[in-house]
Amino acid sequence: MNAPLGYLDDPALQRLVPAEPIVRLEGVSKVYPGRHGAPVSALDGIDLTVAKGSVLGVIGRSGAGKSTLIRLVNGLEKPTSGHVIVDGADISALPEKALRHARRSIGMIFQHFNLLSSRTAAENVALPLEVAGYDKSAIPARVDELLALVGLSDKRNRYPSELSGGQKQRVGIARALATNPKVLLSDEATSALDPETTRSILDLLSRINAELGLTILLITHEMAVIRSIAKEVAVIDGGRIVEKGDVFDVFTRPQHAVTRSFLADETGRALPPYVADRLRPDVQPGGQAVVRIGFRGPHATDPVLARLARDLNIEANILAGSVDEIAGRPCGTLVVGVPEASLDKTLAFLKQYGLDTEVLGHVA
Repeated sequence: MNAPLGYLDDPALQRLVPAEPIVRLEGVSKVYPGRHGAPVSALDGIDLTVAKGSVLGVIGRSGAGKSTLIRLVNGLEKPTSGHVIVDGADISALPEKALRHARRSIGMIFQHFNLLSSRTAAENVALPLEVAGYDKSAIPARVDELLALVGLSDKRNRYPSELSGGQKQRVGIARALATNPKVLLSDEATSALDPETTRSILDLLSRINAELGLTILLITHEMAVIRSIAKEVAVIDGGRIVEKGDVFDVFTRPQHAVTRSFLADETGRALPPYVADRLRPDVQPGGQAVVRIGFRGPHATDPVLARLARDLNIEANILAGSVDEIAGRPCGTLVVGVPEASLDKTLAFLKQYGLDTEVLGHVA
């Protein structure tokens, strides 16, 4: 039986329907002229979607193409080929006047805040409203609302030089939200901040996403930022998206070498130097195999190594490890050494519990 026309008004049913993408990059490439005539490819055939109301993090090393990608989304650059569609508008094809109007749906926060030093916090927040031609009598109330949202009502008359880095970024966020955008772009917005301030800014962005339903596309080179706020992650390298998916899945089962290299710095995944220096690719007679075990899903907190010792009498030497939570789901990583003669039995035993295993090498 067909559902009634109003069935999508039911919030419970809405959650079962995949959100439509509000940002789409279709076959996007960007080539810059080189210094000596040879063209430089910044992006190469990018296909990427961001679901409405989602938080997508794009992570990559310096020079991977992150900044070019975000400049294409807000229309500061035009692609050499392909289409950039935001809220139904092809940003890549709009004439300048239409582009200025479309940008009201796209807010942006920057690494270095980009506040006008000659304007107070309130005046900086008011600027995009003035430029957009809002009724002057309505601007003060909107500014007050935004400063309250970011927790800076008492700093409205302070100049940027009188604000801390975190306060400046809060002003930047309030300014980015001034015209009620549907998409918020974050370009390394926390990389200039200390860890505690970073957490507070990410908490604010999470709250804005939850309360306002705002779609957030954030660019970063920090895995900690992705795991704190993003629901999905795309890994970019050499101008290409090399991996994309649910944050939990990508973090616990990385498929690409670039993703694994990012995660190598995570606690529990990096080998201690005394092990890394001795690691060999070939079996070392009488030595140990070094195995990385990924704990996720229903067995993430099971005492598997204790069972390995009890049931098979195989003792694993723990070399590194961590237990964490990503997107509200427990996970962990252990790097262990097991006797070479017991390696096959150990891997088979761990497989019974659905655990991911990777033989990293061998030590004498």
